[in-house]
Amino acid sequence: MTDFLATRAQFHIPEGVIYLDGNSLGPLPRAAASRIAAMVEDEWGEMLIRGWNEAGWMHQPRRVGDRVARLIGAAPGTVVMGDTLSIKVFQALAAALEMRPDRQVILSDTGNFPSDLYMAEGLCALLDGRARLKTVPPEEVAGHIDERVAVLMLTEVDYRTGRRHDMPALTAAAQAAGALTVWDLAHSAGAMPVDLAGADADFAVGCTYKYLNGGPGAPAFIYVAPRHADRARPALAGWLGHAAPFDFEHAYRPGAGIERMRVGTPPVIQMAALEAALDIWDMVDMNDVRARSVELTERFIRGVEAACPALVLASPREAALRGSQVSFRHPDGYAIMQALIARGVIGDFRAPDVLRFGFAPLFIGPEDVDAAIGTLAEIMEGALWDRPEYSRRAVVT
Repeated sequence: MTDFLATRAQFHIPEGVIYLDGNSLGPLPRAAASRIAAMVEDEWGEMLIRGWNEAGWMHQPRRVGDRVARLIGAAPGTVVMGDTLSIKVFQALAAALEMRPDRQVILSDTGNFPSDLYMAEGLCALLDGRARLKTVPPEEVAGHIDERVAVLMLTEVDYRTGRRHDMPALTAAAQAAGALTVWDLAHSAGAMPVDLAGADADFAVGCTYKYLNGGPGAPAFIYVAPRHADRARPALAGWLGHAAPFDFEHAYRPGAGIERMRVGTPPVIQMAALEAALDIWDMVDMNDVRARSVELTERFIRGVEAACPALVLASPREAALRGSQVSFRHPDGYAIMQALIARGVIGDFRAPDVLRFGFAPLFIGPEDVDAAIGTLAEIMEGALWDRPEYSRRAVVT
């Protein structure tokens, strides 16, 4: 049984703050600062370039990848870290598309995160008409899987509403039609149990700065099913994905298995922070996390609907159909969120009208939920959000 009081103690949450934005950027693990300092001073400072061998920097992407793999239902040796999520989306999508040369369609949904769709659009443009992106409403995806689809590319949990796709069912439907799947786990990894192997997923990608608490700029990950690991060709043929980087060959030879999905130099300092966060995840059972998440989100929905009737639920009401976030809609959602943040309840806003709240059980408890509801009710009852300073848009919302 996971001890959520113990996990909460592992994070720095500023005094007076209720942090409901861990679905956008996880809070600081208390051990991260000392872990980074030790890496900088003892490894970089004392070892200098020897750190690549003596401190294991070169193997860090695979070592950390195996730790993330445990949280997403993947076997050891199938996940590697590095680069950004957009790059990993491009890699996975390009590899999958090449494995289905007789098909043209990349199928996704209109609620997918824009960056994923931008990567798909860019790849289609590079292929000069040999592939095209097709987007349909999320609830209609299954009905559009046919023999023309090369790749089904979906984010498991919708970034705006928290709506959850049925990964096993849609993967099975895609594969039955001869297509491959690419799953984005940005709002799944660390939020709920994920079983990539059990779902028979082909490719998956995700970030580590949200629920996994790796910090701003934390590296992304990519998963390749073992059956594809030595067949998938990396479109981004980076130096560290080469079979023998330090042979300095002029021609590219892909590395074995998941190693070929490495691209550039790994962010060693950032991965030190991520490893400090993963130490906390070693204390956690994902089924316990999911059960507590459902408890917290249900409590929040009931409380907000009772106290704030002007807010309209944007997330699925049924817990099984959503991830670990709850979203409400209001025409003045941005100003309402700024008023909340000014009072120490931090969520975020997504255009055009969505107030978004993330529930990370590792550091959020029922008392936080109740306090957040109370603050939101005060703001709505007194129209306290209706002030000019709350309507001025910041660069990051």
